[in-house]
Amino acid sequence: MAKKAKKVRIKLVRSTIGRKPDQRKTVAALGLRKLNAVVEKELTPSIEGMIRKVAHLVQIEEIEG
Repeated sequence: MAKKAKKVRIKLVRSTIGRKPDQRKTVAALGLRKLNAVVEKELTPSIEGMIRKVAHLVQIEEIEG
């Protein structure tokens, strides 16, 4: 039986105004466009790295599934 991938809910809670361009691009690549926007992603190593890079701007919640 295949192992289920973990899913996370990512919410943008701090603005990207005044942040470095690479942080802005990372937030956009996660699919977050506006403040308080929420996306659900599978927790892969690449997504985990992106979250770690902008951890001070987002709120993370694990999803049961």
